Amino acid sequence: MKNILLINAHQFFEGISTGKLNETMATVIKEEALKRGYEIKETVIEKGYVIDEEVQKHVWADIIIVQGPVYWFGLPWIYKKYVDEVFTAGMFAGSFLTGDGRTREDLSKQYGTGGSMQGKKYMLSLTWNAPVEAFGDENQILFQGKTVDDVFISNTANYRFCGVEIMPSFSCHDVMKAPDVEGDIEKLRNHLVKVFT
Repeated sequence: MKNILLINAHQFFEGISTGKLNETMATVIKEEALKRGYEIKETVIEKGYVIDEEVQKHVWADIIIVQGPVYWFGLPWIYKKYVDEVFTAGMFAGSFLTGDGRTREDLSKQYGTGGSMQGKKYMLSLTWNAPVEAFGDENQILFQGKTVDDVFISNTANYRFCGVEIMPSFSCHDVMKAPDVEGDIEKLRNHLVKVFT
């Protein structure tokens, strides 16, 4: 059996983002996990959380998935606050990492190799206004050929720093101007097959 921690990072904004799409995608993730007999623990950041319980959920989980909207090219600020609190507590508890990996005795050890969470996987599932065409194309002015995973390196680096394997992200694109919820649900189901195996 595998344990999945699903973190809903949505933050409500009147007139722009009510959270319905992120809730829908989180439900799809839960359905796919339950079909495979996985156990799920869920955190909805907006509803509050207990820091030490979140540390324990991360320790318990084999797979950690964050479902969230992209606001100004990152997850909402409540997710950054969550990460700062939970990862700092996990660091002090010694359950996320034992240092940055380097030692004075062995200068060949690399920064970012001190994680204690090896064997775990992390995946981002995002909802964007940006169209899929904005990514992976050097002719696009904003991202200049960068992929979604390139753009979100500041999000995934904290998990990689703790030893977690980073899985390819999933994105619902163009959700405000050309939404395709049913198509995105089907794509997410197919994407999760790779994550859950």
